[in-house]
Amino acid sequence: MTVNEVVVESSNTVSTHLPSDGLGSIPPEIGFLRKLGELDLSHNFLSGKIPSTIGNLSNLNFLYLYDNQLSGLIPDEIGNLHSLLTIQLLRNNLSGLISTFIGNLVNLETIFLSQNNLFGPIPTSIGNLVNLETIDLSQNKLSGSIPSIIGNLSKLPDNNFVGHLPHNICVGGKLAKFSASNNHFTGHIPENAFGVLPNLDYIELSENNFYGHLSPNWGKFRSLTSLKISNNNLSGVIPPELSEATELRELQLSSNHLTGSIPQDLSKLVLLFHLSLNNNNLSGNIRTKIASMKNLQILRLGSNNLSGLIPYQLGNLLSLLEMNLSQNKFEGNIPPEFDKLVSLTILDISENLLRGRLTHKLGGLEKLETLNLSHNSLSGDLSSFDDMMSLTSIDISYNEFEGPLPNIPVFRNATIDVVRNNKGLCGNVSGLKPCLTLSGKSHNHMTKKGITMVLTLTLGTLMLTLFVFGVLYYLCKTSMEMEEQPLNLQTLNTFAIWSFNGKMVFENIVEATENFDNKHLIGVGGQGQVYKAMLPSGQVVAVKKLHSVPNEEKLNVKAFRSEIQALTEIRHRNIVKLYGFCSHSQWSFMVCEFLEKGNVQNILKDDEEAIAFDWNKRVNVIKDVANALLYMHYDCSPPIIHRDISSKNILLDLEYVAHVSDFGTAKFLNPDSSNWTSFVGTFGYAAPVLAWEILMGKQPGDFISSSLSSSSIADHMTLMDKLEQRLPLPTRHLVKEVASVAKITLACMTESSRSRPTMKEVVNELVV
Repeated sequence: MTVNEVVVESSNTVSTHLPSDGLGSIPPEIGFLRKLGELDLSHNFLSGKIPSTIGNLSNLNFLYLYDNQLSGLIPDEIGNLHSLLTIQLLRNNLSGLISTFIGNLVNLETIFLSQNNLFGPIPTSIGNLVNLETIDLSQNKLSGSIPSIIGNLSKLPDNNFVGHLPHNICVGGKLAKFSASNNHFTGHIPENAFGVLPNLDYIELSENNFYGHLSPNWGKFRSLTSLKISNNNLSGVIPPELSEATELRELQLSSNHLTGSIPQDLSKLVLLFHLSLNNNNLSGNIRTKIASMKNLQILRLGSNNLSGLIPYQLGNLLSLLEMNLSQNKFEGNIPPEFDKLVSLTILDISENLLRGRLTHKLGGLEKLETLNLSHNSLSGDLSSFDDMMSLTSIDISYNEFEGPLPNIPVFRNATIDVVRNNKGLCGNVSGLKPCLTLSGKSHNHMTKKGITMVLTLTLGTLMLTLFVFGVLYYLCKTSMEMEEQPLNLQTLNTFAIWSFNGKMVFENIVEATENFDNKHLIGVGGQGQVYKAMLPSGQVVAVKKLHSVPNEEKLNVKAFRSEIQALTEIRHRNIVKLYGFCSHSQWSFMVCEFLEKGNVQNILKDDEEAIAFDWNKRVNVIKDVANALLYMHYDCSPPIIHRDISSKNILLDLEYVAHVSDFGTAKFLNPDSSNWTSFVGTFGYAAPVLAWEILMGKQPGDFISSSLSSSSIADHMTLMDKLEQRLPLPTRHLVKEVASVAKITLACMTESSRSRPTMKEVVNELVV
């Protein structure tokens, strides 16, 4: 063994530190360093056993072997190190029993053996360590009971200890922290187990089987900052004496069987930042004095029998990050003072008896990410959600809400489960009826004049469709000569006033694109160019401008009108939204929602984007497209056939939700006659081909023809070899989904039209 650094600190103390580049095993020659006072071999890649010769280091005070890969037993010879003050063997692979000879280390003050594979009982000889101040045996496989003569054990979590906690576990008086969570302790928590320790500031007894009442003596621990006894079987009331432990920062008593009311005296714990009393049998009202706990960040009172009104004083807890009052019997409305909780990220008040209309009560919660209002009797529209762009999780089911869903991401990506069973909601969620009004802010945000305008626009749009856009052309042309009307772009959707002020909208589009300058160009299609535009309201939109090619003008105008007609009739979460359109003598264009991720074709061409486009996202995109086609084929009247389903026409938002676009070649079917359609868009493209392209990461080419010539899915065992090579193979669960997509895709490509599945059958197959 080569010692790289040896420092003589005194006549009988030597410290050695070795480089952290991996040393193999500890050689037995280590025992020759008999004057060594400190041995630090931590943070290396040492493996093998601890040599028994380590017991020859009779002058050793500090032994640090943590963060290695040492295995085997702790040698009995370690009991010869009578001068040892600290031993740290944590985070290794040591196994077997803890040596009984460890009890010979009578001068030991600190011992860390956590995060190993030690098993069996704690040796009773540890009780001999009268100078012990800190011991950590957590995250091992220790079992049995704790010896009743043991001294200052401070951390025992994540083992398999059983039996009762010893009555004299902390007789030394020096203990500051004690943790015994995630074991199998049972019985009462002994009244005198912890004595009255002046330095005790942390108690963790969660995840055990303790029962009995919570002792009022905990209030005598004046230095206590954390008391955690969750997930046990405690009963009785919360003793008001806990308020005497005025240094408490955390009080966690959740998932027990506690009864009675929440003591008003707890409001004296002004330093408390975490209060968890959820999942008990507490009753009564929430005391209004809780507002004095100004530092409270987490308040969990859910799953109890609390009742009465939700105190408006909760709105004064300005530091709150999370509040859970769910599954109680609270009545009345949501206090308007909740609008002041500007730091709140999680709010759950579901499954109560709340009622009343939502107005501005939640509009100020700009940081709120998770909101659950389900299973109440709340009513009114959802206009107070319009600016809550930070929401990522929402549940408003089983209430009496009505009106359109807000146009924010959390509702655009919602499923029927989170909005079901309301009075009259409408929107683009599958299972909800579509809204009859145009998209935009809810009607409560409009004046009476604005409502009249929207109603007039709805009738005007129907008339425009009946006159095949003749009236539209006249309005857009003549609107250039109209005097501009004052409008508030912050409260009205820009395109909801299209027919009334075409000049303003027209000029805003031209200005935003700088006369359709190429620096705003984001795509070119067969019939037009697509530009990104930011309007004065801050809304970002995609503008598709019709090509001005004299020889193809009639064809382009026909495609332009077909796309407008199709998108006017369609409202589905997987189909791009049309906001407005205008056929002008100089420029004709339509304005649609802007999808941030762009089209699938470009994503697959970019290696970095393709890798981020993982298997789960790809399968979901295929399902999204199938749902859009199902809607067009069965829920539109007359049915719509897209005729150009290709990767360049599938746009993705930031959440990789797919939106079908470019309806310039769409065909409206006559349900009373036989219909045949042909491909008029991108050659070689159809929905099944798109599915293969997404799975393979490139155009399938000859794989399609060879697949069609095979007789069954069993002949496609080479599918895994054909999958996208830039991604790791799908996990077991996703392999089934990928195989399901491949199977139904092949069925859609069967030569006989009678043998092909319907879109309903396709969607049903993909859902399974």
